[in-house]
Order: sequence, then structure tokens, then C-alpha cells
Amino acid sequence: MKNTLQKTLAGAIAALAMLITGCGPSQPVLNVYSWSDYIDEGLVSDFEKQNNCKVIIDTFDSNEFMYSKLKAGAKGYDVIVPTSYMAKLMFEQKLIEPLDLSKIPNAQKIDKLYLKNLAFDKTMKYSVPYMLGYTCIAYNKGKLGKIDNSWNVFSREDLKGRMTLLDDMRETIGAGLFFTGNKINCVDPAALQKAKEQILKWKKNLAKFDNEVYKIGITSGEFLVVQGYSGDILQAISEAKDLDMMIPREGVSISCDDLVIPVTAQHKDLAYKFINFVCDPKNAARNMAFTCYFSPIPEAKKYAKGFDVDMLFPKSLYTTGQLIQDMGEKNKLFIDTWDEIKLDQK
Repeated sequence: MKNTLQKTLAGAIAALAMLITGCGPSQPVLNVYSWSDYIDEGLVSDFEKQNNCKVIIDTFDSNEFMYSKLKAGAKGYDVIVPTSYMAKLMFEQKLIEPLDLSKIPNAQKIDKLYLKNLAFDKTMKYSVPYMLGYTCIAYNKGKLGKIDNSWNVFSREDLKGRMTLLDDMRETIGAGLFFTGNKINCVDPAALQKAKEQILKWKKNLAKFDNEVYKIGITSGEFLVVQGYSGDILQAISEAKDLDMMIPREGVSISCDDLVIPVTAQHKDLAYKFINFVCDPKNAARNMAFTCYFSPIPEAKKYAKGFDVDMLFPKSLYTTGQLIQDMGEKNKLFIDTWDEIKLDQK
């Protein structure tokens, strides 16, 4: 009788302990560092269920902020989603590790033309392409009508305080370089000076430089013209019938954000599973519908429903768009130019 009572009491205590500790062993946690609103939430839930894990997504609003955070010693991330030029720099500085593509079978589905013609990491040695996009302009056609497809829209004094340019060193200086007849990676001091002078003229008409709320602002009518990333712009247009977009004829940047694994990752096997999961064509199609960015997985197109995939990334951009590159020691020229633009009070 005593033994039976002891066994019953021991069982109750064990059951209570399991309740207190979450009903068994804790789930592994995959920490992803990415841009905001950059993966379908349903896909995250599906991945968690399939792998009995928890996914936590932390966000950044610029490559430079993400990079500086990692250089300062931030750890704990298992997957990061930098733009290609930054992924290249991170690999060179041994912040991310070489990939074992045998653990990412869906990487074989990445567009070979993209890898050959545009990618920095053509063999996916350290990165797998995730989404392609470009920088463009959204405007309120209901109030402005059709506008000229030029960066010079930011010279319009009648729109003062109702326009934004990106708070992004390379993108905004790039717009100035394009408009003044140069390429986005130009490091000629005279060309950068000319671009700076042009941006300062535009700055007088801006509400602000902004990466975060321009989408909300253009949708609500607070802003009438904004420079932005194509996915954000297309999402805004789908939500507000008065909006339209244009691709400035002087030139635009194109970019690809990549999936990489930092050397400090604590759940590398789970990271590989996550990268392979989002590269599944059906999942890539769902992500395109959610983000309005373009997946470099051709097979995803046949699973896309309810939207025009080609609209997400016009084919002409493969030859007319320009990729931002890391310029090594010459990056200081962009940093100094940007500081002068931001600090100018005239």
C-alpha cells in the first residue's frame, strides 16, 4: 500500500514538472535576421510544424546597420538575409560560412541565367538567392496625374514636404549619380560631388529621408511621391487605387537578397532546412504573392496564382538595371558624401 501511494505521488509530481517545463523538452529556436514583412507568415508556421521548432524573426532596415551590428559582436542568428553585395563582404570577412549545397537540394532550382549573368556568388559558395527587386518611384496619380518617368520629380517645389527619398546611402546617392549621367558604383570624386549637389537640391523639397513609413505614407495620402523598393511599392499600389509607379529612365538599382548562415549560428542543421524550405518552388510562389518581390526560381512561376509574376521584375531590368557593389576602401567616399548630405542644413 505504501509503495503504491509513493508511486502515485511520484507520478503526480513528474506530471506537474512536465506541465511547469512546457510538457517536455523545449523546442529548438531558429533565429532569422531579415528585412521586415519578407516571408509569408503561413510559411513560417508550416516550417515550425514540420520541424517541431520555433522561428523568431528579427529585422533590420539597412544592410549597413545589420553589418555594423554583426561586426560589433552580435551573435545568436542562424540565418541572415543580406543583399548580395553585403553577403560578399561578409564572406570575405569570415562572418558567414561556406555552404554545403548537398543539404539544400532545392538550390538546384535557382535560375541558371541569373547565376551566370547577375549573381556575385555564381556557384552559391556562401549564399543562396532569395528575392530579386529594384528601386523605383511610387506616386499619387489621382492627385498628380501621369508624371514624367525621371528622378527629377524630386525637383518639384509644388510638392515640397510631400515627398521622400530612401534613408539609404547607396540607393539615394545612386539616384543622384543616375540623374547626373553616371553609374551607381561610380567612385569618381567629381561625379559624387555633382550627385551630392543634386540631392541637396532635392532635399529641400523632401518631408524626410525614410526607409520605414513611406509605404504607409504614400498609401494614406500623406506623401505624394516616394522612392522605394519595388515590393513595397507594388504592395502599396494593390492597397490604394490612386497610386501608380514609374521606373526612372536615367537608371535604377536592382538587387537580390540572399540566404546565408553566419559562422556563429547555433542551429546550422535547422538553418539548412529553412533555406531549402523557402527554395521549394511552391513556397517561393507563396512568398512572391506575399512580398511582391521576384523569386529567382523559374519553377515557382507555374504555382503563382492571382498575380502577374513578370510584373514583379520586368525582364528589361536584366540588362538595364545596375547592381550595387561593395567598393572596398572606396566605400568611404560614399560614407563621406552621405554624411555631408544628411548634415547639410541649408
